[in-house]
Amino acid sequence: MSALSDSLKKYIGMKSTTEMACDSVERGGVRRYAQAIMYEDPIFDKPCANNERYGGPVAPPLYPTHLARRAFGVPDPIQANARNIDFDGIVAATSSGGLPALEPLNGYALLNGGSEIEFFRYARHGETVSQTSSYADISEKETSKGPIVLVVTETEFRNGDGELLIRTRRTQIRRK
Repeated sequence: MSALSDSLKKYIGMKSTTEMACDSVERGGVRRYAQAIMYEDPIFDKPCANNERYGGPVAPPLYPTHLARRAFGVPDPIQANARNIDFDGIVAATSSGGLPALEPLNGYALLNGGSEIEFFRYARHGETVSQTSSYADISEKETSKGPIVLVVTETEFRNGDGELLIRTRRTQIRRK
């Protein structure tokens, strides 16, 4: 195992604080999302026979994963860095689910290595959604182009009663 891998071990299992979405699941947001993904199923709109078994109108399956937004009154990091020529647009708090930056990987390029999503149940209109992230795994692999680091982040999305809605596992590929 390399020195880099050893310096990253302490991050595995580290959890973020639980963050509540600034908006609850609401009809207008669900409508805009359903229109954007071009999937306007009636179960997302109002009570009907097809959503009775879910307790009424629900949001599309991945909607809770898009509720992490900047609340009113919170400074906009893009505007705050508008004159910073070194700013690359990546905002650590939103790109890593509130987890601390992996300091040993500063300066490493970041590539999307894919996502796995487990769906447990629909979010209902009116529910609040929280998310908690953790570093599930960090490993180093040798490739024909040199070493890469695979960072797996797991995020759980729960409703206000703590029921699990969605679990995501996102892999980042980091390389020098």
